[in-house]
Parts: sequence; C-alpha cells; structure tokens
Amino acid sequence: MNNIPSDEAKISAQAVAAFANTPNPRLRQVVQSLVRHLHAFASEVELTEEEWLEGIRFLTDTGKKCDGAVRQEFILLSDVIGLSMLVDAINHRGCESATETTVFGPFYIAGMPERGHGENMAFTPGEPVLVQGRVLDAVGEPVANAVLDVWQTAENGMYSGQDPDQPLTNLRGRYRTDAQGCFAIRTTLPVSYPIPTDGPVGRLLQASDRHPWRPAHLHFLVMAPGHRTLVTHLFNHDDPYLDTDVVFGVKDSLKVIYQQCQANHPLAARFGFDGAFRLASYDFVLEREAR
Repeated sequence: MNNIPSDEAKISAQAVAAFANTPNPRLRQVVQSLVRHLHAFASEVELTEEEWLEGIRFLTDTGKKCDGAVRQEFILLSDVIGLSMLVDAINHRGCESATETTVFGPFYIAGMPERGHGENMAFTPGEPVLVQGRVLDAVGEPVANAVLDVWQTAENGMYSGQDPDQPLTNLRGRYRTDAQGCFAIRTTLPVSYPIPTDGPVGRLLQASDRHPWRPAHLHFLVMAPGHRTLVTHLFNHDDPYLDTDVVFGVKDSLKVIYQQCQANHPLAARFGFDGAFRLASYDFVLEREAR
C-alpha cells in the first residue's frame, strides 16, 4: 500500500481487518488476501466510479449467462484470463510421472451413458475415428476398470447441450478399461471451434482484439479408485490454433496424431468401420492418491 493516500490506505486496512475473526483459517487467509489485492488493484489503476460500475454490470451479466447445467460463463471467464490454467499448475506441481492436466472447460455434463469397449459415441456426421490406448499407474502397471468420461464438439464446433439439434448424449460417454488397462473409443475427428462469444466473455475478447478459437481436442476425465482424478485433453497435433489457444490449455505432451487407415486395416472389422478411418493411440498415466 506504499504511496497510497492515507485515507485510502485506512479504508483498505479496515476492510482487511474486518475479516480477522473469520473462524476458518483458510477462508480468513483467502478473503483477506483477496481484499488486499483488489484494493491494491483499484489504487494502482485509479479505478473510476464508472469503471467500477461497468465491472459490476459485467459480472452480473456473466452470472445471468450461466444456466447451471450446460453453460458456465464464469468458468469461461476464468479460462480466457488464464486463471484456470494457473490454478491447474498450482495444484499439479511435482506430478512429472503422470499425464499432464489441462482445463476442465465449461461444457461438461455429468451422468452420460456407460459405453462398451469401442462403442461409437457419435450420432452426428464427421470423419470416423478410433482412439485407443491404456490407463497405467505411475510405475507402468495397468489400471483395470478405470473410467474415462469423454466429451467433444460435433463437426459444427458445438457441444451437445449448446446445440438443440444434437441429442444430449452425442459425442459424450463413459468408457472403462479392461483387465489390461486398455480402452477404445469410437468417435469423429475433433475440430477447432470458437468459444461462445454471445456473452460478456465474448465482449471482453472483442474489446481486447483477441480471437475466440480453441484447437481441436477431445476432453477426458479419467478416474480410478486409489488414484488422483485426471482432467485433460488430447489435441490434434496439426491444428492451426495450438500456439494461440484462447484458454492457454495446450501442452506438447497432449498432442496426438490421427493416422489415416484404410478399410482393410485389421481394426476396421473389429470396431465396425466400413471405410477409411483415423486412428490415434495414447496411454494415460494416473498419479496415486496421497495417503
């Protein structure tokens, strides 16, 4: 609070002190730090009353754009200002042996169907794809019966729930590994897409001269008893937006190549492809839960 007029510094000190008796020590730490930093920010930029009011309007509009089930504009806001990836980095320090994490995103829907090994989760058109691999622990042992909750956009760049023309379960499903830790997912090739720009986050991007695009990816939520839940993506290795992802979520270790396979490929008959398809392989490594 150096160089802040004494009356302003007094207001800030009083606001921080007002939370000094908060019974929960972690809540006290977080709230007092938040108040200190917010006051320091307002003093640094010399926030005007109109700017303060516009900020209130922006946050109010952000809340109004959330519908609780499909659209979470506050997560989208957190994503585009880099906060989501910062929190991700803070909470996964020292996890070098496990698959890298990335943002959860605002379009997850719980309770999607359980799907069989290699079952097709796509009910809309797109280039056919098989994604296969294993789930392993940190020493390379297979993790049987791990759940892979998977979701992606359709070819039009929209998730089910956003798009009323898609079945809610389209391009979503819960797959399980077999006794050898293997999984197989039949779907369509992920595509690049813009995040929704019809709300306050879109207005912020436009005012900041930033594009709204995310590189093509497949979302994964990987869970197994005794292991830390993994939230991650697999990115198409050749997507043009890898270096400028609007939510800063790309990591090199999460890029995969979708290889072209012909109809006579050995996996075609096994998984029901009647023509050419793409094949991607990836092994997920889970970290053990701390005891």
